[in-house]
Amino acid sequence: MADGLLAGGGLGLEAMAPEPELPGWAAVEELERLEKGLFENEDSCSDCSDHVKPGSSLQSFVPEGKTHFPEMFQTSQLLFYERFRAYQDYILADCKASEVKEFTAEFLEKVLEPSGWRAVWHTNVFEVLVEVTDVDFAALKAVVRLADPYLCESHVSTFTLECMKELLDLKEYRLPLQELWVVFDDSGLFDQTALAIEHVRFFYQNIWRSWDEEEEDEYDYFVRCVEPRLRLHYDILEDRVPSGLIVDYQNLLAQCEESYRKFLNLRSSLSNCNSDSEQENISMVEGLKLYSEIEQLKQKLKLIENPLLRYVFGYQKNSNIQAKGIRPNGQKVTHVVSSIMMTGLLQSLLRDRLCPEPCKEEIEIKFHSDPLSAINACYEGDTVIVCPGHYVVHGAFSIADSIELEGYGLPDDIVIEKRGKGDTFVDCTGADIKISSIKFVQHDAVEGILIIHRGKTTLENCVLQCETTGVTVRTSAEFLMKNSDLYGAKGAGIEIYPGSKCTLSDNGIHHCKEGILIKDFLDEHYDIPKISMVNNVIHNNEGYGVVLVKPTIFSDLQEDAQDETEENKALKVQTSGEADVAERVDLEELIQCATGKMELYARADLSEQVEGNCEIVNELVAASTQKGQMKKKRLSELGITQADDNLMSQEMFVSIVGNQFKWNGKGSFGTFLF
Repeated sequence: MADGLLAGGGLGLEAMAPEPELPGWAAVEELERLEKGLFENEDSCSDCSDHVKPGSSLQSFVPEGKTHFPEMFQTSQLLFYERFRAYQDYILADCKASEVKEFTAEFLEKVLEPSGWRAVWHTNVFEVLVEVTDVDFAALKAVVRLADPYLCESHVSTFTLECMKELLDLKEYRLPLQELWVVFDDSGLFDQTALAIEHVRFFYQNIWRSWDEEEEDEYDYFVRCVEPRLRLHYDILEDRVPSGLIVDYQNLLAQCEESYRKFLNLRSSLSNCNSDSEQENISMVEGLKLYSEIEQLKQKLKLIENPLLRYVFGYQKNSNIQAKGIRPNGQKVTHVVSSIMMTGLLQSLLRDRLCPEPCKEEIEIKFHSDPLSAINACYEGDTVIVCPGHYVVHGAFSIADSIELEGYGLPDDIVIEKRGKGDTFVDCTGADIKISSIKFVQHDAVEGILIIHRGKTTLENCVLQCETTGVTVRTSAEFLMKNSDLYGAKGAGIEIYPGSKCTLSDNGIHHCKEGILIKDFLDEHYDIPKISMVNNVIHNNEGYGVVLVKPTIFSDLQEDAQDETEENKALKVQTSGEADVAERVDLEELIQCATGKMELYARADLSEQVEGNCEIVNELVAASTQKGQMKKKRLSELGITQADDNLMSQEMFVSIVGNQFKWNGKGSFGTFLF
């Protein structure tokens, strides 16, 4: 799917075997060096394929098909840094969106041979060999004529030589450069021509958007659009983006293109209409709706294109796994997982788990050699007991029913390791899922090690060794994590979405990029999450211990809301003479009010713990107050009044106390504005 979405296509290249890495742009600064050759061969001659001829630093390939076209330059396998340097250093530099075509034309004038080379004109209907007689740099088009002998492969049998001549005549024998694939020449004379056209082709296929030119040129186009879109393209090629997010991006892009096309047509019809008719007014209203829709789609696209935002917000897919419910016979089954069942282990299981006391009724037991098959066999109310061992699974755990998954022993003795490509490791959608005493080791997953889509999931006495994101708590889901250890996430250890409920007690969260990421205020209709953090140790994370994500609008409202925010605090600093002491007392009491606990801790105990906890509470209180003001304003515009504005009475913050923040790279708490 990744290759099909953003890969530069053409002439059956997808079926080619992987080629050795192509040379990059040479590090040159003077214009004379451009004319002598932008591309240096970094690979030795021994690495070249049989297609490479002396004198050329590029490889060649023979296009597939019935027609025997000549060899062509192989340029579509360029690496990220090669394209990045080309666009940044030579083609676009610091140009604005409105200057892209002009900058590209100037670049082509320096490196492109104006005539004397052959190419295959490639379209969705046919491929035909042409000769280039001139180049219109300003229009990014080549002036061509049919090559002799005439070579053409058409997907339509009725497409004849006469039809081709008529088509070229209609086009005035001028073809877009990005539709031309340069014929290979072993002299090396046309290497730069082939690479330059490849960069133009790739740019207009994968980077450029039809609405880019109309966007405000606040700063250079490369930083704003080219770099994030280029990174997304290669993240997809290298399987670093969830498959569902790729589909979402593709659909959003198609929707935006369609809406923009309708908007242009509507705008054109309005510009040609001079009357002040009712139909014109209706069209203007429709145009405003289309414009608003386009802006929303563009914002969603930018969230996915931007590497940081893409990782922060993630992919909110809906799990389609359906719960099985209760067995038809109403029986609950205990599933025992063990690679080898010894008599001693079986006796221990019978004594400790299966028959701890005289059984009142018979228990049905099923044995499995791996945990994945056991979970797939579960119905509502079943229990899975995993015996000590190291289990390697190649699929995802999709738990849709309320079951218990428990390890028989210590977590380090019951290891479930995920291998093989896939978006997730453990998906939870059941109403009440309990997981305990297991160590999960994640490999090759694009998304997190554990995702709670909906329902309640309890994780107790577990170890999560992550590779990408750790635990993700989606909107409307509930997560309870106790006495567990989470580490190694390249993103956040725990991601908490709006409208969710998360209780963290006595856990260690460490050696992640961020400890906890609170994705709040993504949508004005979502409630803020209800969070309880008690006695957790959040340490040695690369960034912050806790990060709150919120839109820039809340930051803009900070000054206006500052006075009202201060009024919502439980106590204020009374004197200026004891500023330091008073500040600590104020912060301490604020925490107690936010958690509903009015008992005071000794000041000595607050010196390290309270500081990080207070940062979290202060920011959440301020942000939620601002959100409440916005909601109140919207309701007032509708003529609706809200009875209770008291922040604390809303019980948004269950408990945030006793947490320790140590050795986090950027501090205990941070705010990310988008």
